[in-house]
Amino acid sequence: MSHVSVHLDEPESVCGLCGKRLAAAAALRLHLQTHREKPRIYSCDVCGKKFTMSQHLDVHKRIHTGEKPYTCRVCGKNFRQIGNLDSHIRAHTEEKPYSCSVCSKSFPRPSSLSRHMRTHTGEKPYSCSVCGKRFNLLANMKRHMRTHTGEKPYSCSVCGKTFNHLDSMKRHIKTHTGEKPYSCSVSSKGFPQPGALSRHMRTHKGERPCSVCAKCFRDKGDLIRHMRIHTGERPYSCSVCGKRFNHSSHVVTHMRIHTGEKPYGCGECGERFAEIKRHMITHTGERRFSCSLCGKFFRDNGDIKRHMKIHTGEREFSCSVCGKSFRDKGDLNRHVRIHTGERPYSCSVCGKSFNLQGTLVRHRRTHTGEKPFSCSLCGEGFIQHFYLRRHKCAAESSAVN
Repeated sequence: MSHVSVHLDEPESVCGLCGKRLAAAAALRLHLQTHREKPRIYSCDVCGKKFTMSQHLDVHKRIHTGEKPYTCRVCGKNFRQIGNLDSHIRAHTEEKPYSCSVCSKSFPRPSSLSRHMRTHTGEKPYSCSVCGKRFNLLANMKRHMRTHTGEKPYSCSVCGKTFNHLDSMKRHIKTHTGEKPYSCSVSSKGFPQPGALSRHMRTHKGERPCSVCAKCFRDKGDLIRHMRIHTGERPYSCSVCGKRFNHSSHVVTHMRIHTGEKPYGCGECGERFAEIKRHMITHTGERRFSCSLCGKFFRDNGDIKRHMKIHTGEREFSCSVCGKSFRDKGDLNRHVRIHTGERPYSCSVCGKSFNLQGTLVRHRRTHTGEKPFSCSLCGEGFIQHFYLRRHKCAAESSAVN
């Protein structure tokens, strides 16, 4: 009996994940293991958003109910969370307890300090899943995403016109109120928006603004070429395959595919190319674009767009012979050569032909003796990266044995 009474006298424990009450701390520890294996999920009845803690769901529901139970005693402003109230109070006390270790600037909230630190580190942790552009603030990335989705959540209460940025809507409203707070220092003409003033100032400099995006150009020809981005006009076509382009220089570059001309030589490896910029990244190792789903980095915007199809499963290019589908048009073109037997790439030394340009590049090394892939441990060189990888595996295997 004494044992039972001791057990009952122990303080009751409550699980912070599901709210279940347990008789002892030991029982709580055992119970928490069930959450680690398969955490309980709490869903919002209104929007379906999911949470692993019931407390977080309770706070989230206030977004829908409008409930703001925490009130500032100074100004009477209400808040959904106690943490938001604590941060707000510092606006009255001017308390800024969080200081930057680099420039000593102080902030009232740790989140504000974290965002500020990115101005020193250059960190941009948020990337666009469509084009790969990176941002240091989540809010900036969300605004940028609207350029892809076309979403315009802000509407003018006067005329109903919609906008993708709140600031854009505020500036637009001034066209209804007649307010023109921005004045030209040359002509004294007033404007409702700073952007309108900037565009006007360029007329004094002789610049021509684009009627769609307001980007300005000094040369009329540059403006005409720029407008094709908006109109989709492609007045230049390839005389061989008919592919169309919006700029004459793009036709010149494209024609090198048919002529085989390679005017640019790489100073690092000696290879020649029709267009050198993309190749140079293979030497610098620069990878500026990251996937927002898996974090993998890529050299350019085209690479990340192709990579995203791995996650979406999209395969829009199909072979008309066997029906096999591909994510990239280039992959389809290379595959079709299996059926046609076409070998468009030939060796200038021995005349042997290949269906892939990469295969020809590797073959040429049998003539030149070039071995661009070397082992960092023993210095031995290899013609292909595959042979280097096999060499490393063999070395690691022998080291283990």
